[in-house]
Amino acid sequence: MTRENWLTHLAKVPMFSRCSKKELQEIAGATTPVTLPPGRVLVREGDPGSEAYVITAGTAFVERNGERLAMLGPGDVIGEMSLLIPGPRTATVTADTELQVLVMDRREFGQLVEDIPGFTIQLLHNLAERMSRLDQHAFG
Repeated sequence: MTRENWLTHLAKVPMFSRCSKKELQEIAGATTPVTLPPGRVLVREGDPGSEAYVITAGTAFVERNGERLAMLGPGDVIGEMSLLIPGPRTATVTADTELQVLVMDRREFGQLVEDIPGFTIQLLHNLAERMSRLDQHAFG
């Protein structure tokens, strides 16, 4: 994929849709694209977290205590909580289909949050949605 096509692809990911071309270039430079096969565990409940993932293609399912809680897809972020608040992973996330993700570590993630307002706003939106889903699951 050419650099221009890659930036166009990134702009279609909801997490990055509010970002300028310059910000997309920063994101591309701060992340590593990885393709994972179906069945691959990205994060395991209870393990320490050191990376976050943004799904760009494919789906993954979330489980806590062996119970399936949600399906994730393009634009969803996995593992950002452990980068914001160090501690163990709160759930296991497993690739349901072939999964394309952007991987970032704590330093890269922190830099994106600090430097790119559109990324930060969408991150907060995603966290609020996730908390709402968890509340509905817990109290529904």
